[in-house]
Amino acid sequence: MDEERYKADDTDESAVDEPALGESHARKDDRRYTYSDYLEWDDDQRWELIDGVPILMTAPTVQHQRISGNLFASLHSFLKGKTCEVFYAPFDVRLNADTFDNTVVQPDVLVICDRTKLEKTGCKGAPDFVIEILSPSTSSHDRFLKFDLYRKSGVREYWIVEPDTKKVSVHTLSNEDYITRVYGEADVAPISVLDNCAIDLAEVFPKD
Repeated sequence: MDEERYKADDTDESAVDEPALGESHARKDDRRYTYSDYLEWDDDQRWELIDGVPILMTAPTVQHQRISGNLFASLHSFLKGKTCEVFYAPFDVRLNADTFDNTVVQPDVLVICDRTKLEKTGCKGAPDFVIEILSPSTSSHDRFLKFDLYRKSGVREYWIVEPDTKKVSVHTLSNEDYITRVYGEADVAPISVLDNCAIDLAEVFPKD
């Protein structure tokens, strides 16, 4: 199986460029915000906050929800009685809570093993495992912007699920790089951060 390595850089988070947004993502306005501001919003819409820039999240499709539900069910069953716990969106993850506190994401599915990171509104710090399910409006957002955010913040394993091709790109953190393996619908994909856990992808993707 082919592997790729993504090399970390030394970018200063305080000097991060404007996030690159997909065509279907909407900005709230031109201000920069923090998590404290984010908590004050009450407009019945889902937002993420990337380096202070608010990004409107679109509603998921039926296919997206089926895949998300199947992944959550598999992980929930495996983790019963274990220390790690699985959650699903909407669930706030404050990736830089101890510094600028201006990045809040809502992964589709995530696993947290350090329960001291849990707070009333979500997770303070990087989850151990994150899954994002691609849609036309989030593809570049998840492949590039979130990929870099998760790597830099220390998410140990990041899955990108592609509903159209029925493939999963598994990115495992090693020395600040992501090692990438790609699995297809017929494969059983191991989760390296959860001992003895693997997911049969044939049970994840809805049958046509």
